[in-house]
Amino acid sequence: MSSLTPLPHLPPNSNFPNSNSNRRKNTIFHLQNCRNLDQIAPIHTNIIKNGQEHDHFIAFELLRACSRFDAIDYAIKVFRRTRQPNVYVYTALIDALVAAGSHHRAITSYVQMIENSVYPDNFVINSVLKACGLELDLGIGKQIHCHGLKLGLCSNRQVKLKLMELYGKCAKFDEMQKLFDEMPERDVVAMTVMISSYLEHRLVERACVAFDLVEVKDAVCWTTMIDGLVRNEEMSKALECFRRMQREGVRANEVTAVCMLSACAHLGALELGKWVHSYIKKCYIKVNHFVASALITMYSRCGSIEEAESVFLEAKEKEVSTYNSMIAGFALNGKTMEAIEMFQTMVNEGIRPTSITFVGVLNACSHGGFVDVGLKIFESMENDYGLEPRVEHYGCLIDLLGRAGRVHEAYELIQETRVAPDHIMLGSLLSSCKAHRAFELGEKVVKTLLAHEFSESCDAGTYILVSNFYSSWGKWDEALLARAELRKKGVEKEPGSSSIEVGGEIHEFLLGDSSHPRREEIYAKMEEMDQKLRGEGYHPRIDGVLQDVGDREKARALAIHSERLALCYGLISSEEGSSLRIVKNLRVCDDCHAMIKLVSKVSGRKIVMRDRNRFHHFENGRCSCGDYW
Repeated sequence: MSSLTPLPHLPPNSNFPNSNSNRRKNTIFHLQNCRNLDQIAPIHTNIIKNGQEHDHFIAFELLRACSRFDAIDYAIKVFRRTRQPNVYVYTALIDALVAAGSHHRAITSYVQMIENSVYPDNFVINSVLKACGLELDLGIGKQIHCHGLKLGLCSNRQVKLKLMELYGKCAKFDEMQKLFDEMPERDVVAMTVMISSYLEHRLVERACVAFDLVEVKDAVCWTTMIDGLVRNEEMSKALECFRRMQREGVRANEVTAVCMLSACAHLGALELGKWVHSYIKKCYIKVNHFVASALITMYSRCGSIEEAESVFLEAKEKEVSTYNSMIAGFALNGKTMEAIEMFQTMVNEGIRPTSITFVGVLNACSHGGFVDVGLKIFESMENDYGLEPRVEHYGCLIDLLGRAGRVHEAYELIQETRVAPDHIMLGSLLSSCKAHRAFELGEKVVKTLLAHEFSESCDAGTYILVSNFYSSWGKWDEALLARAELRKKGVEKEPGSSSIEVGGEIHEFLLGDSSHPRREEIYAKMEEMDQKLRGEGYHPRIDGVLQDVGDREKARALAIHSERLALCYGLISSEEGSSLRIVKNLRVCDDCHAMIKLVSKVSGRKIVMRDRNRFHHFENGRCSCGDYW
C-alpha cells in the first residue's frame, strides 16, 4: 500500500445540491426501493438519458443501491463515470467496498480521494478506518489518524471509537487504552469495543475483567461478550453469561439469540436449545432469516432434524442462508434424498445457490453414496451458475469418489484439478485408501501429504491418520515414525471426548475416564451391557485397534472409549425408553458403532450420536448411516 500524500489546504466541499426537482426525487425514490440488482439497470439507463449521471446526490444513492446487492463491480463502474466525485460519493464507494469485503480497495480509494484533493469528513474517515482495521493495515491507519488530528476530526466520538477498533484489531492495546482514557464519555459503548478487541485475540480473561468493570451493561455489551465466548469455544461460559443477562433483566435481541443457538449447536445441548427457542417466542424476538437459520442449525446439530424441518416450514423469511442451513442439516443427519430435493426446490423457486449451498449438497451425496448425482451437481456449479469450484468443493468431490471406492479416479482428479489440493483433501483420500485397502496408492498420497509444501499446515490429525494408515497395513515402524514426527513438531493430539446431556446438564467423558462421581455405576453398567451384547453375538472388532499389542489389550482399549462411558451414564441416569444424545469430538470407530447399534436393540432406546463428521441415529439395531460413513 502506498503512503498517503500530505493533505492539501482546501476549502470544505460543498453540500449536496439543494434542488427540489421532482425528477430527482422520483429517481432517488426508485433507487431506494429496488429489491434486486435487475431493477437497478433500467433506472440507471434513465439516469443517463435524463442527464443525471453526474448529479452527486443521485450517484450517492446509486452506489448505495449497488452495495445493498453486493454488486461491487457495477458500483465501481458507476463511480468511474461520475465526474469530479465529492466526499459523499467517495464515502458511498468506500462503504460499498468495505461491505463487500474489499478492504484493500477501500483504502486505495481513500488514498485516491486525497490525491484528487477531496477534503475528508467524519463519515469517510470512519469508513476507511474500519477498512484498515479489517485489513489489519496499521501503517495506513496511523496515517489516517494523523490526518484526523490535523483536521480536528479526532474529537468526534465515532472517529475515536473507530480508532480504538483499529488499534484493538491490530493488538495495539496500549494505544487503544490511551484513546479510551482520553475520551470524556468512557461509557458502555467504548468498553464494548475494548471487550470485543480482547476476545478477538483470544484474551478471554482480560475481556472478562473489562466486562465486569461495566456497571450498566446494555444488550449490545452482553451480546458482544456472549458472541466472543462462543467464537473462543468457551461454550459453558457463554451459557453462564446468558443466564446472568437474564438475571439482570436485560432483554436479548436477534443477535444474542443467534449466539446462544450457536453455543447450543456446538455442545449438542438440545434441551437448552429448546429453551432458547421458547425464550425467542416468549420475548417476541423476530425470527428473521438469520434467527431461522440458527434455529435450523441448532436442531440439526443436536440431531433433531424433524424440529429443524418444522422451523424451516414455519419461517416467513426464506433466503439462501435458510436453505443452506436446511440442506446442511439433512446432510449431517444422513437425509441425502431430502437434501437433494431441498436443493432442487430452492432452484425451482428462483433462489440462486451459493458456494456454501454446493458444499452442503455435495456432502449429502458423499455420505449417502450418490456418486453420479453428486458429479452432476458439481458440474452444474460452473455450467449453470457460473460459480468456480474452490478447494472445499473439490474436497467434497474427492470424498465422494473415495468413499465409493473410486480412489484411483479421485487421485487422478487431484492431479488434474486447477485448484491446488490442501492437507484436508489429501487426508480424505488417504482415509479412503485405508478403508478400501489401496495401500500402494495410499503411500503415494502420504508422500505428497508430508512434502514440504504441506508440512506446515499438517495438524495432529494428519499425523495420526498417516500412523493409522501404516498400522492398518501392518507397517508398525512407519506408523511409529509418524507418531515421532508428531512429538518432534510439538503438535498435541486432540484427546477423544464425548458428552451427553441429561436433565439439562452436560456431562463430559474422556478415554478411560474415572473422574465422574458415578464412575463405579458407569463401569458396572458397561460390564452388564458387555454380557448382554455378547449374548446377541457381539465380538469386539479388535482389527480396528491400530496398536502393536495383544488381542486382550486391544479389546480393553475399545471398552473404555469415551462414547461408551457417556452411553452407560445415559443408561443409568435417564428414564427407561427415553432417547439418548451423545456428542463426540472425533470419528466414531467401527467397534463402537457396531456396539451402539446392538445397545439400541437390547435397550429399546433411540440413541443419537454426533461425531466429527455426521450424525448416527441408532434405533432397533440399525443406524441411519447404513454403515456408510
